[in-house]
Amino acid sequence: MSRLDLEELAEIELQRDEEEAAATLCAVRRPSVVPTAGQDPALSTNHPFYDVARHGILQVAGEDRFGRRVVTFSCCRLPPSHELNHRRLLEYLKYMLDQYVESAYTIVYFHYGLNSRNKPSLGWLQSTYKEFDRKYKKNLKALYVVHPTNFIKVLWNIFKPLISHKFGKKITYFNYLSELREHLKYDQLVVPPEVLRYDEELRHLHKGRPPPPAKTPPPRPPLPTQQFGVSLQYLKDKNQGELIPPVLRSTVTHLREKGLRTEGLFRRSASVQTVREIQRLYNQGKPVNFDDYGDIHIPAAILKTFLRELPQPLLTSEAYEQILGITSVESSLRVTHCRQILQSLPEHNYAILSYLMGFLHEVSRESIFNKMNSSNLACVFGLTLTWPSQGASSFSALMPLNLFTELLIEYYGKVFSAQEARGVPGTGSTEAGEQGGPFARGCTGDGHAAGPIPPAVPPRPVTEARSPL
Repeated sequence: MSRLDLEELAEIELQRDEEEAAATLCAVRRPSVVPTAGQDPALSTNHPFYDVARHGILQVAGEDRFGRRVVTFSCCRLPPSHELNHRRLLEYLKYMLDQYVESAYTIVYFHYGLNSRNKPSLGWLQSTYKEFDRKYKKNLKALYVVHPTNFIKVLWNIFKPLISHKFGKKITYFNYLSELREHLKYDQLVVPPEVLRYDEELRHLHKGRPPPPAKTPPPRPPLPTQQFGVSLQYLKDKNQGELIPPVLRSTVTHLREKGLRTEGLFRRSASVQTVREIQRLYNQGKPVNFDDYGDIHIPAAILKTFLRELPQPLLTSEAYEQILGITSVESSLRVTHCRQILQSLPEHNYAILSYLMGFLHEVSRESIFNKMNSSNLACVFGLTLTWPSQGASSFSALMPLNLFTELLIEYYGKVFSAQEARGVPGTGSTEAGEQGGPFARGCTGDGHAAGPIPPAVPPRPVTEARSPL
């Protein structure tokens, strides 16, 4: 079959898909669902791609089961083709994905809603795939296509000569939303109400009756030695009152000794199987020797996984909205604003955050070797330190979250110096600068509360100029 025939077949199948989707939604009479606007209410008109972003086509949607960032693409949010410049859409896609492609990520593609009025041309799809070069493809670990149709199968035949076998293995098709639960943190997924309704009607149509509610087993109590997925208070109680969790302490110690000059530290991915194995060892209370694995990126991945799996974010959900306001603060006042926000953190969270930021500040000072300055580190940790109490962070939240994290790392000594207003016993006043190390809050190297103790690593002279943000 010629390419022209395939394109004609694609058009026919798309029209059939529209008819079948309409029939599905009308098959069972139900109260109509009014689609909510796709636009993020926090989206600023100053966004460089506001004309495209306002439709809500792309969303950041939490993480999958392996801790990889999830991005969703919703076809039902595509406006009619005459209302959207598809070249701008491509530029917007690249602009947003540029924030993730240095780390492993996953894409969920909601096919429902693509029709003859809003579909991009096949030529546009072809040029788009070509423009997404290796930079975008190498760290894309999975592409989940939800509600695939015959149109998708025809497209596959058209693009098969372009798509490598390796990339093709990353694509998985799901007929129902429920199938995503095994792979993603579904409660964090941003699913348009139109897609939810279609999925519900699809299940009704195919099964004849609604499925029984899924029975979830009662939650198990954590192991006494559990380290991942438990609260900071639980870790403190089970570790003789240590403020710094053992996983955080051991990974930071190893990375500080052997990984500060490793290029791409915290950006390179590690074996998912190995990460799971090490988590199991920690949770069972067994010793972990990172030297046995021969990969410095493994302890870096373990550290990020530990932060991601905390039941409550380290920076707390309560501080989330305050952090988003950092972009509206005058540049010269932002460091002071950061300190004010941190004042509201629980003592335990503050101590751990100070410990972590102190280490990341050390990493940034070796950026000439590891290529991870404070801005790059912020892109990795921004969404890991805090998230909203419900749902996932929106794309518009990325810039303020990353900016806030960058300030904590870049101006670590000023943000965490003394904090005399917090009234921590035994903590004396220190000058803003390198003196405010990870133990300025009065923590010993083992994480126990104590008087002021100097940083574990003596301050080194700053080797590169810093410019205020």
